[in-house]
Amino acid sequence: GIASSAPAVVIAHLAANSETIRVGSGGVMLPNHQPLVVAEQFGTLEALFPGRIDLGLGRAPGTDQTTAQALRRYFDSADRFPEDVVEILHYLGDMPEDAPVRAVPGAGSNVPVWILGSSLFGAQLAAHLGLPYAFASHFAPKMLEQAFSTYRRTFRPSRWLDKPWAMMGAGVFAADTDEEAQYLRTSQLQSFARLRLGRPGRLPPPVGNIDELLPAEVLAMAKNAMSCSATGSPETVRHQLEGLIEHYRPDEIIITGMIHDHAARCRSFDLAADVLDDLVGGG
Repeated sequence: GIASSAPAVVIAHLAANSETIRVGSGGVMLPNHQPLVVAEQFGTLEALFPGRIDLGLGRAPGTDQTTAQALRRYFDSADRFPEDVVEILHYLGDMPEDAPVRAVPGAGSNVPVWILGSSLFGAQLAAHLGLPYAFASHFAPKMLEQAFSTYRRTFRPSRWLDKPWAMMGAGVFAADTDEEAQYLRTSQLQSFARLRLGRPGRLPPPVGNIDELLPAEVLAMAKNAMSCSATGSPETVRHQLEGLIEHYRPDEIIITGMIHDHAARCRSFDLAADVLDDLVGGG
């Protein structure tokens, strides 16, 4: 399920209750928002939490026509995505005091902007604008390799980056044993399956009979959607993450884990953090 449709509000809460981590949107679906409002929201966040805020922008509407109308936005807004991104960059950049429209606060904040995507469109746009790029491989890994290749090959240096910077998403389900981790993973498998069957809802609890619960073709689809993930004990997770990193060569990796039990989810992130720290440190 969706925890919140107000990323700026959630980011404010997270940043206020932490001290050093960067907090960003993953992301703001721009067809649902006015560019000036987004710039002002994230300019405010940057003013409150200097140097800790990132703005990730996505192109997918993520909604239906009725909801789009309620938001006073329309489906053709997605066609304006490149122009809207440029507009936000303009508002967050250095602007003269007498500019006819200014983001207050926001002007001059230069909040880092990421382009998010799960297809070649985002990769091409991020490369054209010289922005960092994040690929949603944690749920749509099919075009990851091609998107990274396109982004890196066509990247144009900019005021924000002098070389490409790519992030990949990966699901992580870590526990003390492989068996426990596989059990925890069944919550997200069910969630993906229900979404594809047109029955989205809250994250269900894990089950021990996932093979009996879901049709074989639906389960295969869900597992394919989660192919960029690591599941198991710390040693198993280390081996799987190492393989993903070696194959795709991301500059950053961002992890997610839809685990039903809060304590188990926190434990999974703790184990994954230790593994990634060891990998990055060359251990």
